[in-house]
Amino acid sequence: MIILGSTGSIGVNTLAIAKRFNLHVDVLVAGKNIALLNEQINIHHPRAVVVSDHEDCRNVQHDNVLCGEEAILEAIESSQSHLVVNALVGFLGLRPTLKAIECGKRVALANKESLVAAGAFIDTSKIQPIDSEHFGLWYLLQERPISSMTITASGGAFRDWDLRDLPNATLEDTQKHPNWSMGQKITIDSATMVNKMFELLEARWLFGEGKYDAIIETKSLIHALVNFKDGSTTAHIANASMQLPISYAIMNRVDEQILEPVDLVKAGSLEFRAIDPKRYPIWQIKDELLKNPKRGVVINAANEAAIERFIAKEIGFMEISKNILQAYEYFTDEPKSVEDVFLLDKEVRRFCRS
Repeated sequence: MIILGSTGSIGVNTLAIAKRFNLHVDVLVAGKNIALLNEQINIHHPRAVVVSDHEDCRNVQHDNVLCGEEAILEAIESSQSHLVVNALVGFLGLRPTLKAIECGKRVALANKESLVAAGAFIDTSKIQPIDSEHFGLWYLLQERPISSMTITASGGAFRDWDLRDLPNATLEDTQKHPNWSMGQKITIDSATMVNKMFELLEARWLFGEGKYDAIIETKSLIHALVNFKDGSTTAHIANASMQLPISYAIMNRVDEQILEPVDLVKAGSLEFRAIDPKRYPIWQIKDELLKNPKRGVVINAANEAAIERFIAKEIGFMEISKNILQAYEYFTDEPKSVEDVFLLDKEVRRFCRS
C-alpha cells in the first residue's frame, strides 16, 4: 500500500496493522516528523518516501526521497500498489484522492476534505472510509428500508464549558479533547463541531441521498446508528480505536479480534446530548448544507482559512464559525466541475483572509 500521512495517528495505526498482518508498504508520505518517519522506514522498508519540505530530504534515511505535492502524485502514479491510504490533513489531500482513482487504485480515505469539497466529482465506489462513524454506518447497513442514519460526536474540548467563556478560549484550550489525542486541526474542528458537519457531508456522498443527523455521545463508545422504517434502531458499539476500520479498509475482511470488546457493565451508563447551535454555531446551516452538499468546498476553505487566523491570534475561537457562516452566505454558486472546486477554494480563502 501507499500511506499518505504516515506519521499522523491514522498512519501510525495503519502501519501497526501492516506489521501485524505482514502487509507490504510501498510508499510512505510524511510531513515534518522525520524522526518517526525514519523509524517507520527501518521497520517497513518502503520503495520510496515523500516529505513536504526539501530541507528535510537530507535527514531522511532512505535512498529514494522526494518532496512536495507533485511528488506525492508521481509516487501514486508510479506505484504498483492498488491501495492508497489517504490520511493527509486538509484540502491538500484532494489531488491525491483524485489521482489514485484516476490510476485505478482503491482509496482507504481518512482525508475528510476530499469528499467535503469535491464529493460530487469523486467515484465513491473506489473509496472505503476509515472514519469510525462511516465505518459504523457501513457495518450496520442491511437490506431493510432505512428511515435515517445518525453519527455521534464527542462534543469536543468545550462541550462542558460555560457558553460565556467560549469567546476567550485559546488554542491550547482547544487541544484538551475529553476522550482522546488527535492532531491540532482535527481537534479544533471537533471543538467547533465542523468535524461532524464534514462527516455528515461525507456520509451523504458515500451512502446517497437520505436523512442524516448527529448527536453527542460523551463516552465515544457508540459511533453510528441506523434507524429503520419499522421503528427499530441498530447501533455500532466499539472501543475508540481506528485500527478496526483501517483493517477492513485495507483487507476487506477481518476474521480475528482487533479491539478489546466494550464492557457495558464497566461503562455503566451512556449520556446523549443534542448539538446546540449556541455552543456550535456552525450547526445553524446543517440542514441547508446537506440539501446543497456541493457547497461543502466553501465550508472547508473558510474553515481552513479561519483556523490559520485563529492560530495566528488574529481572531478569537468563536470567530472561526462566524467566518465560515459569512463565507457560506457570500458564496452561493455551486461548483460544476473539479476545476471549479479548486478555483472556488482559492476565492473563499482570499475572502476569509481579507
